[in-house]
Amino acid sequence: MFDRIRISPSILSSDFMNLEKEVASCEAAGADWLHVDVMDGHFVPNLTIGVPVEAQLKKIAHLPLDVHLMISNPLVQLPWFLECEPDVATIHWEALDATDPDSQAREAIRLMHEAGTRAGIALKPDTPVDCLRETIAQWDMVLVMSVFPGFSGQSYLPESADRVGEVARLAEEAGAAPLIQVDGGMNAQTVRFVAARGADVIVVGNGFFKAPDRAEAAKSIRAAAEAAQDVRGR
Repeated sequence: MFDRIRISPSILSSDFMNLEKEVASCEAAGADWLHVDVMDGHFVPNLTIGVPVEAQLKKIAHLPLDVHLMISNPLVQLPWFLECEPDVATIHWEALDATDPDSQAREAIRLMHEAGTRAGIALKPDTPVDCLRETIAQWDMVLVMSVFPGFSGQSYLPESADRVGEVARLAEEAGAAPLIQVDGGMNAQTVRFVAARGADVIVVGNGFFKAPDRAEAAKSIRAAAEAAQDVRGR
């Protein structure tokens, strides 16, 4: 269930003092999306950006905004971010009310779809993939975290490839084909493992922004992912 590879640089690893220039460099390097990490200091132990910065990014970016909401109370705050018209918005399963997460998930999907935004759901590395069994067919994208969320520059967790495969199988069983995104420690070496199992949206932080040649970094990561897809059969 392979789709074309999309490279989504994470601006969390960029130079925030020159954000407009950094966004332009993503476009020039051939990126497909722009990944925006929103952290509230509660759901994850870090604080990044909020609605005002997302709104400004929407004005200057020519790439689709891929907004990853690492926030508590997503149903309360989600409408604020949807007003900025992101192309994709992703919330965390773990942030939903544990008493009835499926109901909350469906409400979040409704809000996102009514706003014209693709609906994404993210899973931490220790969250069972099977939690999505009841709603997998309604999500446009599933984000498999290959590190624990909160900080950039972490190392890829090897078990993430198996988790991508689990998401792909669960979706296939439901007759669905959501995009599968992976975020954490992605580079031209690690991307091969997840792309071979079904990942088609690759979030790249330091592997892109710290590279001496960003265009070459994006090109090599895309090529490695596509080669892995070809081995398994698109």
